[in-house]
Amino acid sequence: MLRKIVLGLTVVYVVVALYLIVNNSLSLAWLLPGLLFFIGLFSWGVFDIRLGFFIPVVFKSPNPQPKTIALTFDDGPTLHTLEVLDLLQQYQAKATFFCIGKQIEQYPEIAQRILAEGHTIGNHSYSHPNTMGFLSTAKVKEEIQKCDAVMQEFLHIQTPFYRPPFGITNPHIAKALRQTKHRVIGWSNRSLDTVIEDEKAIYNRIYKRIDKQTIVLLHDTSERSVKALARLLKQLRQEKYKIVNLVEFLNEGKQ
Repeated sequence: MLRKIVLGLTVVYVVVALYLIVNNSLSLAWLLPGLLFFIGLFSWGVFDIRLGFFIPVVFKSPNPQPKTIALTFDDGPTLHTLEVLDLLQQYQAKATFFCIGKQIEQYPEIAQRILAEGHTIGNHSYSHPNTMGFLSTAKVKEEIQKCDAVMQEFLHIQTPFYRPPFGITNPHIAKALRQTKHRVIGWSNRSLDTVIEDEKAIYNRIYKRIDKQTIVLLHDTSERSVKALARLLKQLRQEKYKIVNLVEFLNEGKQ
């Protein structure tokens, strides 16, 4: 919807500006602000998944429950996932893991443990390419479907959930997802745990942004993330928060 409104306003601006330019009422330079506005907003839409600029994105609960949040972990499974699972078990919390296909191939037993302990798994592409934002529709679709195939082979599941690497969306990614029919999951609370090195700073960033609609983004790829998670789970239990996987968070039954 936002994209259609922006496109419509930009087209109207350009048409009116061209009309006035042709009639010598304006100079050609008046086209520039409208084009720059569109380019800027287009770029914002690429990098801020919460806008849903190219495709609908879930980044909060449609039916928020008091003191209920969803924890999500990207880029696993890794050996650190074992520590994450131990903590979740200790605090009786459930989570969602957006797994990379290659990582499932490397650590199938860890991925199987994720499911066995009642957590949800989502698709995070097969190889998490750094060039994801520049891939063609066909290549994006291949990344998604190859990860699906790995999940089917090792876990015997078909996940409806997909989170794009880096949270990037664009017309090619949107077209691929319309074809694969995955539901795109974003976040409302980004830990930046791949950038921030101090676990206390990671914890503080998450905690001050907690609300009843929160989908938290973490990574099960580093010791600092594990330590921040331990702090967070301890505090949330003291405050009697319920921590659930996406299936429960979105009230959609079983995976």
